[in-house]
Amino acid sequence: MTISQLKYLLAVAKHRNFSKAAKELKVTQPTLSMQIRNLEDELGVRIFDRSHSPMRITPIGQKIIEQARIILHENDKIIEMVKHEKGMVAGEFRLGIIPTVIGTLLPIFLKDFMRLYPDVRLHIEELTTQQIIDALRNNELDAGILATPLEEEDIIEMPLYNEPFVGFIPEGHRLYGKEKLHDHDLAVDDILLLEEGHCFRDNILNICKTELPDDQPYTLETGNFTTLIKLAKEGMGMTLLPYLHTLDLCEDDKKLLKNFEKPEPAREISLVIHADNHKKGIVGALRKTIRAIIKGLVTFHNVRIISPLPPKHLQNKLD
Repeated sequence: MTISQLKYLLAVAKHRNFSKAAKELKVTQPTLSMQIRNLEDELGVRIFDRSHSPMRITPIGQKIIEQARIILHENDKIIEMVKHEKGMVAGEFRLGIIPTVIGTLLPIFLKDFMRLYPDVRLHIEELTTQQIIDALRNNELDAGILATPLEEEDIIEMPLYNEPFVGFIPEGHRLYGKEKLHDHDLAVDDILLLEEGHCFRDNILNICKTELPDDQPYTLETGNFTTLIKLAKEGMGMTLLPYLHTLDLCEDDKKLLKNFEKPEPAREISLVIHADNHKKGIVGALRKTIRAIIKGLVTFHNVRIISPLPPKHLQNKLD
């Protein structure tokens, strides 16, 4: 049994597919299949049931996979301990970023980070908040960037910046003439929202202090701010945007933006890790780089942080 075989094992368990796992590992499918078969033969058990599509993990296979995660995690700890002792910031680092942040934040810091830390190999994925939390717990990610607070005991949150919400109010809308917006100006059935699963949607519902009614005239499923802007300009309502997204709008669209009265509602964007994370050198370098660059773009202090958790969750907390 080798470390490589255990890495292969986790990749296959993740994808339940040899072809996809081989692509992720950058090995040929026959090589991967042979290594997994050799491991099963050595242990004398079948880890995967290949008679199903997608293939299933056997009961003993699930136990082996869980133990493999522990072994690889401890192996990584030794490697990172030596790097830290030598003052090195190097190695592979798996980072998940939520969709409403990746498009604006990644272009801001990635080039500088790779220039400052050329020995770090970043693997970046666009994932939802829940996918990031699950991947951190399964040691499939080293860190995530998302909206906080999360109220997860085993997740450590390191705030990067606060990003205010900005109203996008088209001409002819009832709020178009207002100089500043206030929470009580908003009506949830008049706001174009992202699809379920996006914490930005829950941010907005929490500003409105309500849930979305069941009798909506139509439902919209999109994860794209551009779509919401176009619909707003067609007279379908208004929307709210994260501040950094507004910087790339054309000049005509910027004229339709409305700020909130202070303290402005804002979301807190944080770098998050699992409590057992051992890649502290890269985590620290990543946070330092992002905070240094973002400081000149988002300098708002008089804000109030809006929870990214679903309204039902917050209500349960109150009850």
